[in-house]
Amino acid sequence: MQNNQMSLTKSMIFFLIPVALSSVLQSAGQIISTIVVGQTLGEDALAAIAAFFPLFFLLVSFAIGVGSGSSILIGQAFGAKNMEKLKEIVGVTIAVTLVISVVVALVGGLFSEGILRLMGTPENILEESASYAQILFVTLPIMFLYMCYTTFIRGSGDSKTPLVFLIISIVLNIAFLPIFMFGWIGFPALGLNGAAYANAVSFLITFIWLLLYLHKKDHVVKLDKITIKNIKIKGDLVKSLLKLAIPSSISMVAISLAGIAVIFFVNSYGSNATASYGIVNQIASYVQIPGMSVAIATSVFVAQAIGAGRQEDLKVITALGLKLSYLFGGILVIIVYLFAEPILRVFLTNPDTISMAKGLMYISFWSYLLLAHVQAISATMRATGTVFWPTVILISTIWIIEVPAAYLLSKYTPLGINGIWLAYPISFGINLGLQYWYYRFVWKKKTIKALVPSASE
Repeated sequence: MQNNQMSLTKSMIFFLIPVALSSVLQSAGQIISTIVVGQTLGEDALAAIAAFFPLFFLLVSFAIGVGSGSSILIGQAFGAKNMEKLKEIVGVTIAVTLVISVVVALVGGLFSEGILRLMGTPENILEESASYAQILFVTLPIMFLYMCYTTFIRGSGDSKTPLVFLIISIVLNIAFLPIFMFGWIGFPALGLNGAAYANAVSFLITFIWLLLYLHKKDHVVKLDKITIKNIKIKGDLVKSLLKLAIPSSISMVAISLAGIAVIFFVNSYGSNATASYGIVNQIASYVQIPGMSVAIATSVFVAQAIGAGRQEDLKVITALGLKLSYLFGGILVIIVYLFAEPILRVFLTNPDTISMAKGLMYISFWSYLLLAHVQAISATMRATGTVFWPTVILISTIWIIEVPAAYLLSKYTPLGINGIWLAYPISFGINLGLQYWYYRFVWKKKTIKALVPSASE
């Protein structure tokens, strides 16, 4: 048992490192873009991006949910050594993703300005934010397909290839950013819209390159004739996929709608508050990296263990995930607290904006450790097909606790905007309590069954 635990620890850490580095680099790429935009186009441009982000996250939630569901099925198929089923899952997921991405692109492209207006986006940044949003939405199918393929690859136990191609996409994005924004080498100067075009072009080139690489390496998830033949809507597999994907998507939609509600409250304090909220969200993406990375690793390892019939490993995997989340997450939170002001000054110049952003960081960042705990146990439950009640608990705490608390504490107490920030730790703490209760007293008593048959069945 000890040897098995050591082997799992080693395997999980080696899988986790590229996943965490991918998240770090992805956030770094976004932050570099943000620095370029903030230092050259000003804080109104930053506020335009911040105002648009909750809407973008809302509409991409469905694709992310589908990718999450497919990774569980692929992990179980890979663990069961059922390659025929694995390729079928890849093909069907591509078909579903194409349908969703086209619908999202149309909705986002046509209605982004109206939705941003309804969100209370300040008038001085509305037009710029809507224009930026429309470009990203129209090019979403490329991004969705690329995201799906990285999920397929991780589900098969390969976390290094997505890291390599993420580096490629970031380098391309940084290279294209000044070309499109400032009109270098003969291109027109597109300002903030140039950042959106740089993002789309870098994803397109990286996705094509990734497909060629997978084919050359004869990777298990390569886009071959068998996979292409399976790019269709198959009722039974779509049902299994959506059973996993819909609750994940709904929870992400609930999170993004809450983000829209919160930014509506934030917008009432002016564009400086909007900019501070956007920048802190960028920094928070770093603080959440350990929790999110561990959740991805936990989900893949649990799915593969179930597919291989090693259910005794589930407890060890979950416990290891929790230890890693608290260790690495705690280190990051301490670093951010110690260097909060210097970090913020990299992005912001207005003292009022910096002060508001610092308040948000101090009040809420420690509670991301609680969120990481929730993510680890939820990843285990999700990988076994248990998604309904964890989703209900998550949505309930967001809409019954977080959003009302943000409104009431900011409007009816002397806390002001700090009341919005305080709503996060309150919500995360209650969510953890309820999720752990369900995990300990309900899920642990269930009989775990594989969602994908082994190759011999």
